[in-house]
Amino acid sequence: MVKVEIVDEKESNSPYASGSSAAKSLFDRLAALVDIVPPTTRHKISSSIASTGSFLKTSGKVVGNIVWIVTTSALLVGLPLAVSLEDEAKVVAQEREQQEQQAGQQMLSSGSPKSLVPPGF
Repeated sequence: MVKVEIVDEKESNSPYASGSSAAKSLFDRLAALVDIVPPTTRHKISSSIASTGSFLKTSGKVVGNIVWIVTTSALLVGLPLAVSLEDEAKVVAQEREQQEQQAGQQMLSSGSPKSLVPPGF
C-alpha cells in the first residue's frame, strides 16, 4: 500500500522549490554535474590531468636548471673573457698608435722637407 504525505514547501530540499532558503549556489550546481560523468571516465580524466601536471612541473624544473647553468656559466666564463679581450684590444690599439708615431718620427727625421714637396715645384 502507498502512503501519501504532504510536504511543506519550506522544508523541501528540492532545487526546484521556490524561495531563498532552497536556492543553490553555482558551485553546488556544478558539483552536482559530476554525477553525469561515469566514475571510470572521471578517473581517466583525473589521472590524465595529474600526469600532465606532473610532466609540466618536472619539465619546468629541468628547464629552470638548464637556464641557471647556462646563465651562471656565461657569467663565470664569458664575463672575464670579455673583459680580457677588451683589455687586449686596448693594448693592441696603443701599440699600433706607438708604431705609427715612431714611423712618423722616422719619416720626419730621415727625410728632407724637399722630399715632401711634390715634383714639379
